[in-house]
Amino acid sequence: MNGLDNFFGLLILFGFLAYLLRRLWFRLGRRKRLLAKYRDEQIVDRIIKKTIWVGETKEQLLDSLGNPIDIDEKVMKSSKKEIFKYFQNGKARFRLRVTLEDGEVTGWDEKL
Repeated sequence: MNGLDNFFGLLILFGFLAYLLRRLWFRLGRRKRLLAKYRDEQIVDRIIKKTIWVGETKEQLLDSLGNPIDIDEKVMKSSKKEIFKYFQNGKARFRLRVTLEDGEVTGWDEKL
């Protein structure tokens, strides 16, 4: 029984190490792709840390947080306002709402 236990223990350890290496490989690859796309390490660091900032573009927000669950859109004569909603915690409740005007973040509301 002891030899079989050691085998399964090594198998679990190997699987865990493979999982960690895969995550590291993915993160390094993602960082490399984002650097090629934006050519700015500070922006890439913010995107990877999922930081929201005023002036962030819609594309950068999508690279950071992914697609929102819902979007409210209001088109006016000379501008477009969108509210991206993330992390739904009720029928019409969201923990995060990010406001964009003409494709740039102008503010956000985060409920904890």
